[in-house]
Amino acid sequence: MTDVELAFSPLIPVWAVAVFAVVALVVAGLGLLRRVRGSALRIAAALVFAFALLNPALQREVREPLSGVVAVVVDRTQSQRTADRVPATDALATDLVARLEATPGLEVRTLTVDRAEEDRDGTILFAPLGDLLSDVPPDRIAGAILLTDGQVHDVPTTAPFEAPVHGLVVGRADERDRRVEIVAAPRFGLVGSSQTVVVRVEDADAEGNVVELKVRVDDELAETRLATVGEELDVTIDVAHGGDNFFEFEVAPVEGELTTVNNAAVAIVEGVRENLRVLLVSGEPHAGERTWRNLLKSDAAVDLVHFTILRPPEKQDGTPINELSLIAFPTRELFSQKIDEFDLIVFDRYHRRNVLPALYFDNIAQYVLGGGAVLVAAGPDYAGPRSIYHTPLAATLPVAPSGGIIEEAFRPQVSDRGARHPVTRNLPGSEAEPPAWSEWYRQIEAVPIAGETVMSGAQGNPLLVLSREGEGRVAAMMSDHIWLWARGHDGGGPHVPLMRRLSHWLMQEPELEEEALRLISGEGALVVERQTLADEVAPVTLTTPSGEAEELTLAEAQPGLWRATVEAPDMGLYRATDGELTALGHVGPANPLEARDLRSSVEQLAPVAEATRGSVRRVAAGDGSPRILMRAEGRSTAGADWIGLKRSEASELTGVERMPLFAGFLGLAILLLALSGTWWREGR
Repeated sequence: MTDVELAFSPLIPVWAVAVFAVVALVVAGLGLLRRVRGSALRIAAALVFAFALLNPALQREVREPLSGVVAVVVDRTQSQRTADRVPATDALATDLVARLEATPGLEVRTLTVDRAEEDRDGTILFAPLGDLLSDVPPDRIAGAILLTDGQVHDVPTTAPFEAPVHGLVVGRADERDRRVEIVAAPRFGLVGSSQTVVVRVEDADAEGNVVELKVRVDDELAETRLATVGEELDVTIDVAHGGDNFFEFEVAPVEGELTTVNNAAVAIVEGVRENLRVLLVSGEPHAGERTWRNLLKSDAAVDLVHFTILRPPEKQDGTPINELSLIAFPTRELFSQKIDEFDLIVFDRYHRRNVLPALYFDNIAQYVLGGGAVLVAAGPDYAGPRSIYHTPLAATLPVAPSGGIIEEAFRPQVSDRGARHPVTRNLPGSEAEPPAWSEWYRQIEAVPIAGETVMSGAQGNPLLVLSREGEGRVAAMMSDHIWLWARGHDGGGPHVPLMRRLSHWLMQEPELEEEALRLISGEGALVVERQTLADEVAPVTLTTPSGEAEELTLAEAQPGLWRATVEAPDMGLYRATDGELTALGHVGPANPLEARDLRSSVEQLAPVAEATRGSVRRVAAGDGSPRILMRAEGRSTAGADWIGLKRSEASELTGVERMPLFAGFLGLAILLLALSGTWWREGR
């Protein structure tokens, strides 16, 4: 309760009270000037009446003291789990909360932090602590107690509030941890280029020793290097393919080590292809010739070399060479000397015209087997006696011409296998029946002899066949009418996504692999994805950064695409395998703060504890929590076996007690006394 105070609640407006008092004082004052008997008493009576009209009262507030609020933050992040400190931390938290709840005048709020924040690296405790106490007035905050290993990465430089912050650190002071740290690593690299990753092995108990460092590329051992503990080591790596390239650097564990989780560090380098080089050879001008050219030239990642044969050797009309506006077809340069510089060769309605000798077709076949790609966009030429099928290239072609040409309207269809293939799955319009695209009018009859038929055409003949040959890939489009889609005939069709996916599949883009296992991370979860043409998939074994294995059953999300989603609380490298394929995925930064140093520490929390007059101390496993004392502001808040919290001085108004001075008989008696006094004085 506060002291008694005088309060007013006027019975009439204050201005009316003022007018009454002024008039009464003026009248009484005139009487006083004329020496009229009783004028002084009249002034006193007027003042008493004016005071009564103000309705004075003695008032006091009734208040209840408010409890202080203490926050208990329990760190169960990856560093705690990895070093097996969670049981000791939980036991300490249980004992501490029980002590706090038994302390009078204290409200306890607990918060468990068990994973890193999505957009921040390391153990983040003070940000969620601020959120926990955001609705508490500053004068009610009694303090905060952090149960952690001391590896906290958002420690403020100034006091977060005017109350003590105490750190109870679980862990021994003599812990040993050997770890690998990525000092510098590129994020990107051109495919085929060499890059440098700088690594360092840290071990406070083996400074200067030489240890073996294993280097793995995409989970395969590549080399073993010697590294000096505490010194930086430059490691040259080769970016072998597009997409993520995983480079893992690992040292052997040492006896007495806290954990082996951070004995390996991962650098992820995204392989970026230089502009893909495509050679487009058109056998003759035709209506759809520019369709392939326009599509390939519209792709900024493609460098296109296009030749159209306008004057074959058999066309001799006597025109001197120096009068022709044509250039010679550099067959030797393209198909012998520089053939390996191309990522894709496209034959658009090409047939043998004595331009390319058989030796060059054999070079192309060897180019395919060695990892190159060929696309045949067939027209009537493919069915004739001069078809390129009747060359050494036939050994790699997936379809054999039967000699027939079907010229009738038909609507291209995605086959059952094509519905599962990344090239043709979910083509715009394919979901309708019949497909929502225009018809074509010419189909080359052929017999599939290899690969997968992903689209069919007239009379069920194969329209688009994809095949793997050796290390390379071949595709055959058995119609030259895709240009009708490009021109918008009868509404057109999805020529851009189809042709773009087809060309990039041929050039072995990882996203378009028909048999693939992938790990996709995001928002604290990990998606295991299996792309396959098969009707079912095997279970996948997922191994976490800490070495724990879990078997997952995948569900079909789309035709040919199977998925499972699991929580991924730990940052680091995950491995998945189904017995045939293996995939790697990384959660969080490639070199996370959470795993850099897993030894417990009291140094990181010391500045904030000092700024708030708190304390940081180690608590051994099995020891109870320190005693809790409530301390007035300004007094010490830590001792050898106790920690102090600020006593709350805040209170809550629960009511107001009011006693009017002129109420009841007492007020009436005072007024009558004033009035009768004036009468008495006049009567004498």
